[in-house]
Amino acid sequence: MAPHSVDDNALPEQPKPPTAKKPNPFALPPREQPLPRSTLQIQDRFIDEPDRLRVAVIGAGLTGIEAGVLLPAKVPNIDLVIYEKNADVGGTWFENIYPGVRCDIPAHVYQSSYEPNTQWTEEFAQGPEIRAYWQRIAEKYGVYDHIKFGHRVDEISWNEDTSEWTVQAHDLKNASTHSAKFDFVVTAIGRFNAWRLPDYPGISEFKGLLRHTSNWDPTFDPSGKRIAVIGNGASGIQLVANIQPRVASLDHYARNKTWVAKSFAGDETDIKPKTIPQELRDSFSDPDVYLKYRKTIEGKYWRGFQNNFKGSQGLDNTTKELIDVAKERTARKPGLVEKLIPDFPPHCRRLTPGPGYFEALTSDNVNYIQDRIKRFTETGIETEDGTHREVDAIFCATGANVDMVPPFNIRAFGQNLPDLWREGGAHGFPYSYLGIATPGFPNLLFLLGPNGAGKSGSVPHAVEVNVTVVAKILRKVSREGIKAIAPSAQAADDFVQYADAFFNQTVLSEDCSSWYNSGKAGSRIHGLWPGSGAHMSVVHRDPRWEDWVYEYKAPENRFAWYFGKGYTAQEVDPESDMTEYLSKPGPVDLRALYEQWWRIH
Repeated sequence: MAPHSVDDNALPEQPKPPTAKKPNPFALPPREQPLPRSTLQIQDRFIDEPDRLRVAVIGAGLTGIEAGVLLPAKVPNIDLVIYEKNADVGGTWFENIYPGVRCDIPAHVYQSSYEPNTQWTEEFAQGPEIRAYWQRIAEKYGVYDHIKFGHRVDEISWNEDTSEWTVQAHDLKNASTHSAKFDFVVTAIGRFNAWRLPDYPGISEFKGLLRHTSNWDPTFDPSGKRIAVIGNGASGIQLVANIQPRVASLDHYARNKTWVAKSFAGDETDIKPKTIPQELRDSFSDPDVYLKYRKTIEGKYWRGFQNNFKGSQGLDNTTKELIDVAKERTARKPGLVEKLIPDFPPHCRRLTPGPGYFEALTSDNVNYIQDRIKRFTETGIETEDGTHREVDAIFCATGANVDMVPPFNIRAFGQNLPDLWREGGAHGFPYSYLGIATPGFPNLLFLLGPNGAGKSGSVPHAVEVNVTVVAKILRKVSREGIKAIAPSAQAADDFVQYADAFFNQTVLSEDCSSWYNSGKAGSRIHGLWPGSGAHMSVVHRDPRWEDWVYEYKAPENRFAWYFGKGYTAQEVDPESDMTEYLSKPGPVDLRALYEQWWRIH
């Protein structure tokens, strides 16, 4: 074709469609005339006098204890009441007293940051020592003064006219019902609190001892008895390993496979107590020595989060190590290891350290059973293959209700939160914003709620971070004249969508059931924060106040109540120090300058 010839088949150039104008989020609203002078009535109050808040915390386990310590310290003018159904604090450590119950991470990690115990007697503390530790904290910091023991919360309901929650609690001792009004309700109900027996046919016909591991009979001696243990979660694994040497026979029913670890973060456990030498404990009287020791142990629990991602080298290494350990420790009973290795990858379900468990399974008095249970009989258990096994006692290590749906009604604006969260409900899963609140339910906050804790770090640290962000919300409300606060639906939707996308990159989304997903393989992950523990700490450090919806005490002007009369109570108090910002000559940490919330400046 000649350089300047015309192609008769060429189409004429089409005009481009007009580009839609991008909305201007900063556009000023049209104003027909200048803003008129204000006739606002100034409130007769000091800006540094926060409003009094009535706060109810539900639950006095580890999380409730931490709330009882930290909220009064971090929230001025708080009236705190803690409801607890049990007779003492401790939660899971109060309820679980079965043989061998212990923490499967080191005791020096499983403790508060502000109240270190240098005198743990065992590296992996047993239940009674852990319970005593948290009870001491509750006693030292006056938490007991806030608690109503033996009170089971049955319902809370929101009054939209007064912006109050009414808490209805049942006094278990007196069989009476009481109600009280609060500005905020904070749930600290735990993850493994609502234990339940399985619903096998004939379960009521069994004439021997039948117990859930969370409802252990301390008078029962398993020595010489024929025992059945159903379930191979943490409690089942611990129980089997600990009672096997004493029983005549042990039938261990384990329908699902699980990965059994020899340790977490290299801290290998053992069936025998790993006592901490007195010489080492004595050295902890030097604060520097103890801090270094504690940092060395706890620091490991913040590492390795990347091993949860699909295809990671760390995941491959973990898989090989776990298989090698299982083969080595079950070699005495050929064919057993094939029954134990799961089809799903490690970390899809929480790894369970099992000191002595493999060794127990290879013992002559243990029968490992994977056949489905058909029914209970008067004398034992029958499986679907027709085999009947007689036993003297059955212990169900079948876990608890892990769907994270509150065990009591939470009513607001004609909705009941448990109904919304249950399968088949409007949400169908525990729908939350950052694990601390949910749209449509004002002044309701969660501690270790859905997606409330990361898969690295320590549980006490995660709790303290959660309590601190709750304290920040309560301070904001009490100082700024806010009557009600809840996250926006858009913010919660964005959080859930991010969580879905994040977990799809990890083995947590593989085909296994766990408390991460309500025990339903393939379901949404709501038991963990979508990121590491350190990631969660960063997010909670500075709350995103733009994600919340507010109702103000003075709706005509957001500053009317908040700013008050225009000056502070501190400056008219002749005894107050108005120059706290000044310090002795020397280095100043500029990062902390003017950052303390409890100071005026």
